[in-house]
Amino acid sequence: MNALRTIIKYNNRQIYNGSLRNLSYVQGQEPIPGRREYFYYINHEGMLFLDDARIKNFTSCFKEKKFLQFFFSRIKVNDTDKYSQEFPFISPCGRESNYIRCDDLPIVYTHIIEKDNQLKLTFGYAGDLLTAEFDPQKIFMNPKSGRVYHPASEKVGKIGLIRSKLAIELSKSFEFENGDQNPPTHIIWNGKKLLLDFDWVKGIEIKNEFEE
Repeated sequence: MNALRTIIKYNNRQIYNGSLRNLSYVQGQEPIPGRREYFYYINHEGMLFLDDARIKNFTSCFKEKKFLQFFFSRIKVNDTDKYSQEFPFISPCGRESNYIRCDDLPIVYTHIIEKDNQLKLTFGYAGDLLTAEFDPQKIFMNPKSGRVYHPASEKVGKIGLIRSKLAIELSKSFEFENGDQNPPTHIIWNGKKLLLDFDWVKGIEIKNEFEE
């Protein structure tokens, strides 16, 4: 069965989200007294797990909203010299370092809600505790993988994934004036035909490869 690999080039630094190499760790290890390290995994639906959890599904993911808000609000690119290839993101918490690898990206938008009279995207399964501004004109679909993306904060690489269930709903409003082998050109939103703006993607190279 083919597995999708994603390579993102961010600020001339390549981040590879793929299978782990020969890496050994223990959850809560203390390489320096008083400094603990934990290792996490985020799947393509945006659910958070301990990386070494044997079963990764809804029953084993983290669900406490305050913890999820705390954890996801601190995620950034792992620009340290520790585990940066295997765990390309990190959520620092005082004297704890929480290293993160992902099926695709750490920020996965799950729902569209209205908050403060504005449309927002939620992420991290923390409800309205974690939101980002939603701009329907900045949706980007990769025609090779079918995955749909939206801008995210600079500290996580400027790009977030849209959860597949939400992406399917949005895709019903796409129009492909350049053919379906290319990204959609327009979206019908609130009865209006909007031109999709891909300028934000130009600084982020997304490359999809498949391997056995």
